[in-house]
Amino acid sequence: MLNALEKAKVFLEALPYLKAYDRRFVVIKIGGSTMTDQKILPAVVRDVVYLEQVGIWPILVHGGGPRITEEMERRGMQATFVKGRRVTDEATLEIAQKILIDEISANVVRLIEAEGGKAISLNGRGSGYLRCHKKVFPDDPAMDLGYVGEIDSTDPELAHRMLLGGIIPVVAPIARGPEKHLYNVNADSVAWKIASELKAEKLIYLSNVPGILRDKNKPETLISSATLAECDELMNTNVIVGGMIPKIEACMLALQNGVRKTHVISGLQEHSLLLEIFTPEGIGTEIRM
Repeated sequence: MLNALEKAKVFLEALPYLKAYDRRFVVIKIGGSTMTDQKILPAVVRDVVYLEQVGIWPILVHGGGPRITEEMERRGMQATFVKGRRVTDEATLEIAQKILIDEISANVVRLIEAEGGKAISLNGRGSGYLRCHKKVFPDDPAMDLGYVGEIDSTDPELAHRMLLGGIIPVVAPIARGPEKHLYNVNADSVAWKIASELKAEKLIYLSNVPGILRDKNKPETLISSATLAECDELMNTNVIVGGMIPKIEACMLALQNGVRKTHVISGLQEHSLLLEIFTPEGIGTEIRM
């Protein structure tokens, strides 16, 4: 009986959040170990399906850079990066499409369906969902990364209609550019752009770390909340470094463009999504205005 009462208490505590997020968009970016661990990814997908079943509208955005590099190396190709962006020629773009759309998106859709949900892969190849322009560097016009794009827009109405029909969009960062050519775009940028155009309630980045740490080797130094100004200071003082920089910058851009709340949380902790959405404490780091 005590166990049953504890379960009832959990349901009651979640009720205000179910009301607050009913038919609200939550954009979730997954990457890193979340994508490659055979135990973690199905658990994350299970939580996403749960969100959709209780009336929240989740959109999944994923990356896949390490898998693209692995496939390139398997084919005897050398991956080249400039300013953190992968130089993408025709052969690399073909690999990126194969990995991101035909493998990762397709696998996530299968996992969602195995949990009783419905999902469809969205990108710029099968539709005009993601549109971009070629990435250029005004300070260095001679620099050419090939088919690397900068996201311009998404199709909010398409995502809205899918979720109204109980279908979870699974978004791969392949966008359609000028003359309908495809481009490889940054998944973190895609996530914040989708969230801003939908005026999402939340944008959540699942990371390999718990959030922003003052000392990357000490989880107990987690910063639970930071303003935009504080994030600028943390980047200037090299507290936020490496792969965390684009995530935090994306959170900041999202907040400046209509998203209500943004978070960086651990994708390695079981049920981290549910803990973030349905508990007053939350987990990870919340970026706020």
